[in-house]
Amino acid sequence: MHKRQSLQRSAGPRGRAARARGAGVRDRARGTMVGMQASAEEILDGLDDAQRRAATSVEGPVRIIACAGAGKTRTITRRIAYACATGAWRPGATLAVTFSVKAANEMRERIAALGVDGVHVATFHSAALAQLREVWNELCEGPFPQLAERRGDLVAQACVRALNREPERRAAHDIEREIDWCKVSLIAPDDYGRVCAATRREPPAQLDVRRFIDVYRQYELEKTARLQIDFNDILLMCAHVLDAFPETAAHIRERIGWLTVDEYQDVSPLQHRLLRGWLGDNRRICVVGDPAQTIYSFAGATSYYLDDFAREFAPLAANIELSRDYRSTPPVVALANRVLSRSPERDGYLRLRAVRGGGPRVTSMIYGTDAEEARAVAAAIRRIVERGGRAADCAVLTRINGQQAVLVRALREAGVPYQVRRDAGWQQSAVADMPPADMSAIDDAAGARAGRATVSTIHASKGLEFKHVFLVGLSDGLMPFHASDDPTTLEEERRVLYVGVTRAEDALHLSYARRMNEESGFVRDVSRFLQ
Repeated sequence: MHKRQSLQRSAGPRGRAARARGAGVRDRARGTMVGMQASAEEILDGLDDAQRRAATSVEGPVRIIACAGAGKTRTITRRIAYACATGAWRPGATLAVTFSVKAANEMRERIAALGVDGVHVATFHSAALAQLREVWNELCEGPFPQLAERRGDLVAQACVRALNREPERRAAHDIEREIDWCKVSLIAPDDYGRVCAATRREPPAQLDVRRFIDVYRQYELEKTARLQIDFNDILLMCAHVLDAFPETAAHIRERIGWLTVDEYQDVSPLQHRLLRGWLGDNRRICVVGDPAQTIYSFAGATSYYLDDFAREFAPLAANIELSRDYRSTPPVVALANRVLSRSPERDGYLRLRAVRGGGPRVTSMIYGTDAEEARAVAAAIRRIVERGGRAADCAVLTRINGQQAVLVRALREAGVPYQVRRDAGWQQSAVADMPPADMSAIDDAAGARAGRATVSTIHASKGLEFKHVFLVGLSDGLMPFHASDDPTTLEEERRVLYVGVTRAEDALHLSYARRMNEESGFVRDVSRFLQ
C-alpha cells in the first residue's frame, strides 16, 4: 500500500455549514401554484437583482451569461412566465429550446407550476421533428421517412460498399461520429477534403480523406435507399424547408413569436442555421449560456454564436451577467475560479461569486494505483451512507468511460449501490443501471434509503449537481486527456475540469493514482491545471 499524499493545498473553513442558499435560489412557486395564475410580482418574488433584470427584459434580443450554479433555469422560466403573465407574450407563440429531454421537462414543469399553460418547451430535434411532420403532406407525396435506430448497420454497409470490408466496432463508431460532426458543421462530402486541408483535421479509423468521403457518400445513399433519416437530418430537413418553401416557412414562423435558447454556448452551425430559419426577420430572441462550459467543441458545438450575439443581433435590448453561484460552497467556488484564472481566455469567462457560506475544504489525495484510488473512493461513499447520508448524493466523475470499470468494481465490493452514466454522443447521454445480480451485495432496506451513487464522465454529468463529488484520475494524460499541447484542445480540457468542479454542492474530493497498476512502469504527474 502506497502512502497517501496531499495533491494540492486548498484553503477553506472546516466543518459543514447549513445549506442556506438565500432568496436567490429558493423557489416557493414551484409546486405551490399549479392550477393558479401567479401575479407578475409573485413570479419575480425571490429573484436577486441580476435575475430580476433578466426576467423583466422581455423585449428585443437579450443575452444572458449565466455561470454554473447561478439559477439559470429558474431565471429563464420566470422570464417566460412573467412575459406571459403581463401579456407581453402569447403562450401559444412562445418556444423555448434546449438540448436534452430532461432539461426540457424541467423547464416545462417549472413554467406550469407558475400557472402558465400553452408554452412550447422542447429539444431542438423534437421541435423540428414536430414541424416537419405537420407540413410533410403539403410538401411531399411519399411517407415520412423513419428515424434510423441502428446506425451501425448503415455505417457497416457504407464501409462494405466503399472499402469492400466491414469495419471493426471502434472504427465504425469513430466513422459515425465523424459523419455527425460533418453534418452539424454543415460540411457536405464534397467539402470535406478542403476542410481537412485547411484545418489539418485527420479522418477517423485510419482512413485517408478520399476513402472517408467515399464512406460518407455511401452512408447517405444507403440511408436514402432504406427511406430513413438520422438524428441530424431532422434539423437539416427542417432548415431546408424554412429556406426553400416561403409559404410553409411563414406558417411555422407564425407559431414562434418569442424564442428562448438554453445552453447557447453549445449551439452548432446547423442549429444556428435552423434558429435563423425559425426567426426570419423576428428579433424577439433570448439566449442563455456560459462560455466556460463549452465542452463539446470536438463534436461541432461552438461558443462563437454566444460571443458574437451582440454583433449579430445589434443593438441588444439587454446584456446581463449572472455571476452569483448559489450551488457550491466558497472552497469549491474558489477552486473553480482558480482553474479558469490561469487560462489565456480568462477575460471571456465570468468570475464566480459564492453566495453560500462555510463548507469543508476541498480535499486532495494521491494514491499508488487506480485500484487503490477506487477502493478509497468507494470506502468514503460507504462512510457517508453509514453516517446517515445518501449514496444518491454522491458522484464519481471521470474524464473517459474507460476509467469506470475499476470504480464500479470497488463500489460493488464495498456494497454501495450505483448507476453509470456514459457518454453517448453530443446532446445525449445513456444511463446504464447496474444489473439485478449486482444488487445481491447490497442490503435492500439500506439501498432503498440511500439510492444509488452515480459514476459518470464529466461530459455526461453536465447539468447535474451532487452534494459530494469525487473527481478522480486528475493526472496529465487524463486531465487534460492525452496532455495535448494544442492551445484550442487544451482550453477545452480546462473547461471540462471546470464543469467537473462546479458539479459539487457541499464537498469536493480530488485524486489521482501514480500508476495504473503495480506492474506499470509509467509514473503519472498531477494535472497541469492543478499545479
